[in-house]
Amino acid sequence: MQKHIIAFTIALATGFAGSAFAADAMTKDAYKQAKDKIEEQAKADKKACEPMKENARDICQAEAKAKEKIAKAELDAQNRPGAKADEKVRLMKAEGEYEVVKEKCEDQKGTAMASCKKDAKVAYDKAKAEARQAKGKAETTNAAKKS
Repeated sequence: MQKHIIAFTIALATGFAGSAFAADAMTKDAYKQAKDKIEEQAKADKKACEPMKENARDICQAEAKAKEKIAKAELDAQNRPGAKADEKVRLMKAEGEYEVVKEKCEDQKGTAMASCKKDAKVAYDKAKAEARQAKGKAETTNAAKKS
């Protein structure tokens, strides 16, 4: 379990391609089409969870919700790029991973489950702090470039 949390933290820290490099904002029609596509995919992902049983279904639904939230945040960042949008994407990724890991912890019992959830919370808090710190750095860099 800790391997997943560590891998997630590393992925957040190194794998994020910021939307600050995105081109111009999208047209309203393109934005709406992309958002509709995300919502259709989310419905399909949630429907795929229906035949599953017990916690497997809960994990699947948490993954589907996380995927939708992240996709919408990335779309918003693409539409309106900037440090705030990048932070939102990072936060949605952290939140999504946290929700999925919490559900996966439910497969464990007793102290293992409590420890798993505690580790997940620590990783989530760290990812949130890193997202906010990255936003601050981006804003400082942008302010310096404007000067």
